[in-house]
Amino acid sequence: MTYQKLINKGKKLAREKGLEEEAIKLIVLELSGLDGAAFFMNLNSEVEKELEDKINEAIDKYLSGLPAQHIIGYSYFYGYKMIVNSSVLIPRPETEELVGLVLSYYDDYFDGKKVEVVDVGTGSGNIAIALAKEEANMHLTATDISSDALLTAKQNAINNDANVTFLQGNMLDPLIDEGLKFDILVSNPPYIPDDEYVEPLVKDNEPNIALFGGDKGMKFYKEILENAKNVLKPNALLLFEHSHKTKTEMLHLANQCFPNCQAEVLKDLNGKDRFLVIIAGDFND
Repeated sequence: MTYQKLINKGKKLAREKGLEEEAIKLIVLELSGLDGAAFFMNLNSEVEKELEDKINEAIDKYLSGLPAQHIIGYSYFYGYKMIVNSSVLIPRPETEELVGLVLSYYDDYFDGKKVEVVDVGTGSGNIAIALAKEEANMHLTATDISSDALLTAKQNAINNDANVTFLQGNMLDPLIDEGLKFDILVSNPPYIPDDEYVEPLVKDNEPNIALFGGDKGMKFYKEILENAKNVLKPNALLLFEHSHKTKTEMLHLANQCFPNCQAEVLKDLNGKDRFLVIIAGDFND
C-alpha cells in the first residue's frame, strides 16, 4: 500500500468516528521518517510491510481515542519540537499567539533591555522555552505544581538548548518563597469551567489539573492577580491567555487588582477575545 492510500484509508475511518482527519496525515508523515518535501514526493511510493503495520497500529490507537501527539510522542510549538505526554497539555495554536504578543510588547516597552520573565503554570515548558529561544535578553523562570510536568519541561528545555529555571510549586508560591521579582509575567492557566463539556479525546488523555479552572474558569487568574504584586517589579507587564467567554471578568479582575493599570483584551486570529494584557504601572505609589 502507498503512503497516500494509507492516509486516505485512515482519513475515512477518522471521518466516520468524527475525529480530526489531518491527524492521520501527521501520524503517517512522522512515522515515515521522511522530511516534509521528501514525504510529499513519495506519497505514491509503496510502503514496506513492517512500516505499514507500524502506521496502521498507530492509526488504530488514534481511532480508539489517543491523541496523535501522544502516539508520536511530541508536538511542535512556535517551530520547536516539544515532548508531550499524559502529564502535560498538548500546546495549542492560540498559545503561539500569546508568545508572539509577549515578544511584541517586550520590543515596545523594554526595547532590547535584559528582563526577568516568569511563565506561571508552564506545563510542557512550551511558552518559556519559545521565549528563551526567541529573545536572548529574556531570562526565563517557569513554575508548575506537577513534578511530572516539570520533568517533561526540563527535558524539552535540554532538547531545545533553552536556558530556563524551573521551580515546583503552586502558581506564584515558589516565586514568593524565593523573593523573586519579574518584569514580565505570562501565563496560560487552566480556564475551562469545572462543569463544561470537554471532548473525551482531551479529557481522557490530558491532565485535568491543567484543564479545569474552577466554577467559572477564573480560579487561577484570581490567585495569580491577587498575589502578583509580590513578584513584580514596578511597571511590569502581565499577559494571559483566557477563555473567549470571560473578557468582562478578566478586565474587572485586572482593574480590581491593579487600579491604576492599563488593561485590554485582544482577539486571537479567529476573532475571539483571548488575551488579557496589563501594563501594571508603578503600583507602589
